[in-house]
Order: sequence, then C-alpha cells, then structure tokens
Amino acid sequence: MAEINVTPMVDVMLVLLIIFMVTSPMMTSGVNVDLPKTDARPVNSDSKPITVSIKSDGTLYLGDNSVTADQLVAQLKAASNNDPSHRIFVRGDAHIDYGQVMQVMGQITEGGFTHVALLAQQPASAGH
Repeated sequence: MAEINVTPMVDVMLVLLIIFMVTSPMMTSGVNVDLPKTDARPVNSDSKPITVSIKSDGTLYLGDNSVTADQLVAQLKAASNNDPSHRIFVRGDAHIDYGQVMQVMGQITEGGFTHVALLAQQPASAGH
C-alpha cells in the first residue's frame, strides 16, 4: 500500500487542540476573582496590559503579587516603566462594593495613568 494514512495524525492534532483549549484559560491569571458578566465587546490592542485585581476580601493584587493601596501607584509606575499611557485593567470581584473599585481606579488615575479599564467576564451565550 503506497498511500499515507492521515487518520492517526488527525487524532493526535485533535488531542493536542483539546489539551491547549483546556490549559490556556488557566494560564491567564493566578488570582481567582469572580468577575461580573457583560455583553460588551473585548478590547483589542498589541501591548500587554497590567492587571490590578481586587478580591472579595478587599486585598489588591498587581498581576499575581499582593500589594497594599499605598504601594499600588509606585508598583504600577515601575511595571509600566513610567508610561502613563500604558493600559491598566482593573478586575474587581462581583461581590465587593462598587465604591472600592472606583476608589482603586481613582487612585490609579490620580497617579497619572490615562488608560484604565474595568474587566468583566463574557457570558457563555455571547457567540454572536
């Protein structure tokens, strides 16, 4: 038989695809935050944003590292190399007070950053 059997290669590729689809959402952020849901479209841009997370108990995280409210702006300036136009995403737990999220966003904008945005979880039926 001089023909190549493609079926095993397709099987291996499908298994690899499933493995990457399952593991890639786990690699985005190490801090578990219960995000609120929204129908807004995601923002697309080339530079990697800095993520500030607020957990349900009020603790702040810059990426995966815990920071205090006093250290937040200094740590953001260091992470963005003093670039005030660097994108900063604020991830607030759905069960915390809205005022806490606005206080953190106000603190970031008072620090000179101009591109601050809130993150929300996309609903499961948003396949439009």
